[in-house]
Amino acid sequence: MARKNSALKNDSEDAPKPRDLKLEKAAENVSSELDKTIHERMRLGIISALAANASLSFTDLKNLLKTTDGNISVHARKLEEAGYLTCEKSFKGRVPLTEYRITSDGRAALNRYLNHMEALINAMRENV
Repeated sequence: MARKNSALKNDSEDAPKPRDLKLEKAAENVSSELDKTIHERMRLGIISALAANASLSFTDLKNLLKTTDGNISVHARKLEEAGYLTCEKSFKGRVPLTEYRITSDGRAALNRYLNHMEALINAMRENV
């Protein structure tokens, strides 16, 4: 009989508390509402760097974010497809030059993302 009671006790201890359910629900809402294009770490780095600079070259971004050519190329293309940045290819002398700039849509998306994250942080602090 003692085993049965201890099993019931353990089940009730493991059951989520109302506060935990509230936080879990908030986390679900946040994850479903986040801009997945920006939320990825490397893309967030790219869009943030471009928001702080008028333009950056491919090499500037690669060095700033300490990553590979392929990483910058793939993630910048995703941001470009979303309309968050522009890519301009030219030559500086005989050397190819790729420059990126944030678009107004990209700046607005970054602001929405930052506001969303700030609201999440504030909500979590209120419940801790």
